[in-house]
Amino acid sequence: MASIELTVAYPGREGAHSAAACDRLFPAARLVPLPTFSEVIEAVAAGRVPYGVLPIESSLVGPVAETHDLLYESPLSIVAEAIIPVNHCLVGPGIVELADIREIHSHPVALDQCRRLLASLPNAIAVAAPTTGDAASIVAKMADPSVVAIASDRAARINGLTIINGNVGDHPEAYTRFVSVAPYTRLDRRDGQWRTAFSFTTDHRPGALFHALEPLSRNGIDLNLLVSRPIPSRPFSYRFDAVLGGHPLDPDISLTLREMRDLTAQLRVFGSYRADHEGGAAARTV
Repeated sequence: MASIELTVAYPGREGAHSAAACDRLFPAARLVPLPTFSEVIEAVAAGRVPYGVLPIESSLVGPVAETHDLLYESPLSIVAEAIIPVNHCLVGPGIVELADIREIHSHPVALDQCRRLLASLPNAIAVAAPTTGDAASIVAKMADPSVVAIASDRAARINGLTIINGNVGDHPEAYTRFVSVAPYTRLDRRDGQWRTAFSFTTDHRPGALFHALEPLSRNGIDLNLLVSRPIPSRPFSYRFDAVLGGHPLDPDISLTLREMRDLTAQLRVFGSYRADHEGGAAARTV
């Protein structure tokens, strides 16, 4: 058994896209599949594993809201990212005519990336699964040719399924950004381009968001991502999750964050990591 330092949790079963991201981020690790995103966060926060890997952004449908919300509510930080190509296959127990499909299982993000396929199956019911790997496992156990899944070719092989169509995504090229999370924030300065992730809230007054973001423009800081998310404990109130280009200890980034902290109701940094560029070497954590 590998040491605890090389144990990584991910959501779903073997064959999930998150498992492929683990292979890039932690090539020597012992992987631990867990049923849900929240269980991955809980395992890392409780110290049962040192790292977790979760999807956080799709090049087609944008941010993965569940990951953003779980990170906001946890004491964890992003310590690495990996961008991997995602190819959606239509898989099932055997070859089947599209008109005969009555159920199609997959993760909601994958279903959203295959809208054309779903539109061509008016008699089929889309069923959400925790991950694409789980969808493949469910379909394999049902062994009903009219019940299929959208999953990876890896998941199809593992579960003994037939690839009915090798690419059913709406776009020929799709990528998903995965992040590694840990109970600490990285402040080392290794080579490569860095990103800093943080979250902030503003007061309810005209121009609050404009003023909060103004230091970015004035200091020439690249804003890579800005996402608004509701705060459940405060109805109709929102927070903003953001990612900057740069290291938190760089003088210009440090100055900008200090200025933003003075202009916001609350600001918390929850990640410092090297940027990946569609599969570059910067992805590896350890």
